[in-house]
Amino acid sequence: MERRSEHACFGGRLGFYAHRSEETGTEMRFSVYLPPKAAREPCPALYFLAGLTCTEETFMIKAGVPRLAAAEGLIVVAPDTSPRGAGIPGEDADWDFGTGAGFYLDATAPPWSAHYRMASYVSRELPALIEREFPVRPDSRGVFGHSMGGHGALVTALRAPGSWHSVSAFAPISNPIAVPWGQKAFGAYLRDRAEWEAWDSCALMRERPWPGPILVDQGTADQFLAEQLHPDALERAAAASGQDLTLRRQDGYDHSYWFIQTFMPDHIQHHAGRLNR
Repeated sequence: MERRSEHACFGGRLGFYAHRSEETGTEMRFSVYLPPKAAREPCPALYFLAGLTCTEETFMIKAGVPRLAAAEGLIVVAPDTSPRGAGIPGEDADWDFGTGAGFYLDATAPPWSAHYRMASYVSRELPALIEREFPVRPDSRGVFGHSMGGHGALVTALRAPGSWHSVSAFAPISNPIAVPWGQKAFGAYLRDRAEWEAWDSCALMRERPWPGPILVDQGTADQFLAEQLHPDALERAAAASGQDLTLRRQDGYDHSYWFIQTFMPDHIQHHAGRLNR
């Protein structure tokens, strides 16, 4: 693991790191905020999965999270959104596919299957690295995300409920098999359409609820709401399985990090209430 930079921040440390990933076969980058409490004892780890075009820096810079995490004693981890420099033809051609758009799944269709293994990376390889290198409590792990990363957070938790102890999302792509962003990604990353439901939070939630409360915030002025996000589908899936879901529609808010900053305190408290038990 390489430490690229480190900065004092709200009494703790904010670091940016890189390592060679076995899952993606590329260098992967991530950021970690260590609260002051981490200098004295292990702390819960909360993983944030960012949206399309973002990097490991975007969330830490824009979301206003270090101050809140410092107060709650949470370590926050933010990985990059895809492999980079894999050398796949067309990986940089579109903003919503390929580089910066890994969709937090394990690709099965070549040539993507050799490198685009973000599900295994964020659910297994990265947590193992974090728990080895940082003062983290392995029994207290949460995940949340925004947009594509909101989809990733929900799917990650629903696919491995015993590994994640809190979950929330901002404006997630709730039903990717039914919207253009998801259809584009799944159609190229996955070999067979029969695989799609295994990466769709609505399909997963209808089959088995996550064993705890899920918080989702969605802005009513979100420019992607009608075409890409479909929170109503998530509500129907929760009703079908009995999932404890709080989906809040926030009047006038869009898809930006201003929206995320506004409701970040609620999400940090949601996670801290479960992870700090």
